Amino acid sequence: MDYIERNYEILKKKMIEQMELSLGFGKSLIDSELDAGMFNFVVKPIVKSFYKYWSDKDAKVGTLEQIKITLDTAKAIVKNGKVTKEVYEKLINNNFNIYLENDQTDRQCDKKHNNYEKLKEITKKCFITQVEESIIFLSVKEDVYNYDQLSRIAFSNDKAKAYKALKRQLDYNEAGIEIVEQDNSILKVPTGRNIIVTVLRKGFELTKQKLLEDLDLIFN
Repeated sequence: MDYIERNYEILKKKMIEQMELSLGFGKSLIDSELDAGMFNFVVKPIVKSFYKYWSDKDAKVGTLEQIKITLDTAKAIVKNGKVTKEVYEKLINNNFNIYLENDQTDRQCDKKHNNYEKLKEITKKCFITQVEESIIFLSVKEDVYNYDQLSRIAFSNDKAKAYKALKRQLDYNEAGIEIVEQDNSILKVPTGRNIIVTVLRKGFELTKQKLLEDLDLIFN
């Protein structure tokens, strides 16, 4: 296995771990929020069953596909060496369509909503940053055996550089959540939009906290 394939597998494993963490937060939060709120016996099981189906099916399957398309796009760029701007943009645009189709939030959105194009543009920026960061990781030629080692070399043992890259991704994710928070009618879900948006926000905050803690551990 060459260094690109080695790094691909290390990064893929870490991204799947992060996905499982985020979905785990969501499942715990939906239970606690529903138990704490004033939901009748009709609404509560509908919201809970919807979220369970969404997290087990749409979100998990879709996110796994997003991980694959992100890493495959980055790998194609790294393997081709320096690509022209035209080739780079073509790879991004073609693969973004697949990425968007599998986006866990986009799947639940009304494509005719006034704010949809804004959300779509933020999702594309998030995809681009993920590809760009993956290119950095996949390009590491030194001997590494795990994600922590890969991260330190990828960012030249510079915690500030690693934090800047992570913050860029987090900021785009937060911007997307803010659009949904501003007008949750963009969601096509039949009921319980408020609770789902609350879980989306709280789950993001917990995930962000864990990612920042992990970064501290890697670079300290």
